[in-house]
Amino acid sequence: MPEALDFDRHARDWPNHAASRIVETPGIRWHVQVAGQGPPLLLLHGTGASTHSWAGLLPLLAERFTVIAPDLPGQGFTSVTGRRDLSITGMSRALRALLDTLNLEPQIAVGHSAGAAIAARMSLDGQLNPQSIVAINGAFIPFGGLVTRLFSPLAKLLTLNPIVPRIFAWSAADRSSVERLLKNTGSVIPETSLAFYQRLFASPPHVAATLNMMASWDLEPLIRDLPRLKPQMLLVTAENDLTIPPGDAHLISRLVPFSRTISLPALGHLAHEENPGRIAELIGP
Repeated sequence: MPEALDFDRHARDWPNHAASRIVETPGIRWHVQVAGQGPPLLLLHGTGASTHSWAGLLPLLAERFTVIAPDLPGQGFTSVTGRRDLSITGMSRALRALLDTLNLEPQIAVGHSAGAAIAARMSLDGQLNPQSIVAINGAFIPFGGLVTRLFSPLAKLLTLNPIVPRIFAWSAADRSSVERLLKNTGSVIPETSLAFYQRLFASPPHVAATLNMMASWDLEPLIRDLPRLKPQMLLVTAENDLTIPPGDAHLISRLVPFSRTISLPALGHLAHEENPGRIAELIGP
């Protein structure tokens, strides 16, 4: 039977568990990992993931930075009370409250996929003042055409039905279904990482928060505002990414004043899990 993730019971073998702590802000009980010494650096994972996706990268960055890696609201071991605002602006405000509680001000923000969009939104709204943003296969551009018009209402409908997350969680019991889902990212990730994804997808609250996030996701205002982005932005794109078209990074680079693009061969959407060493080389001074 699917069950919710519980930090005390299920996080003992979580990657970088020694860096984990539980932090309370209004309406949210955060799981956040803080490690290392040096300039503060914020790591924001993508939709449906958790801090486990930084398993290899976080220790490398902790050699040079104070790394702050939270599970996003409702995902992983971060729990929420009531129906939280899981839109890009809602998550941005929630993360600002977390940073205030930690009394840390990131100088660099690194986001994967949707996490990159959150970092940019926070910077544009004055909730983050980093010197630079690193977007790993950043999800900045909305899906086009009929997909956009159909998916958002469908996702909203799914989030209203409490049985839907349990159905998704039941399917995660079949390892092959999780393998197929991750194969569609174009990445080949370690078996240990796949097992953690299976554990996440088997948690109804995690699935519900992921669906809620997707239903609330509106990137058009972000695209409109990107020309105002002040920090330097490095757009890291992977040539084998089957989730975000690699060409999107070049479109975004034309909008963001202080930006450059790096393309990585032979890696997919989860490039930071496939080759954390290469990603670490690209971050910071």
